[in-house]
Amino acid sequence: MPITAEHIRTTLTGYLDTYPEDKEALAPAVGLLDAGANLASRGEFRGHATAGAILADADGSILQIHHLALGRWLLPGGHLEAGDGSLQDAALRELVEETGIPAGAVISAAASPIHIDVHPIPANGTKGEPDHQHIDFRFLFRTDAEVGQLQAEEVTAADWRPVDSVSDETLRRRIAAALR
Repeated sequence: MPITAEHIRTTLTGYLDTYPEDKEALAPAVGLLDAGANLASRGEFRGHATAGAILADADGSILQIHHLALGRWLLPGGHLEAGDGSLQDAALRELVEETGIPAGAVISAAASPIHIDVHPIPANGTKGEPDHQHIDFRFLFRTDAEVGQLQAEEVTAADWRPVDSVSDETLRRRIAAALR
């Protein structure tokens, strides 16, 4: 069953109950939901939901991938698909697709996102996409598995990096606290 607006709203509301300091930053996402936007649709260019995975190994290092199109080191993640049952399922699917790590070798650290980030995405003429916003629901996972076959269409490399290499300060603090 596809991810619904109700699931996105419930996840967002639960997150804001845990992290009320993020209310102002996430007000545009709440506003889009209130306006009836389908945040599960990639075609909603006012902003749409994506799902990201923060994967920690036994040493507390975080897996980052080098994204082909953006030319940057990022956390695994991407757009929602019709077969995703939840935002967390989407994050795990993206992690598996991009890194080749089997889903069975990954353990969820929490059912709720550890971070939700809203960030701009530049226009992509090839895909017919204008500038838009991603509302990225980020979930923490753990593994002792090694990286497998990378998704060559999107990923050029993968590397286990220290938590302090995560660029977003809030996310970095939350990961460090969760891994203690």
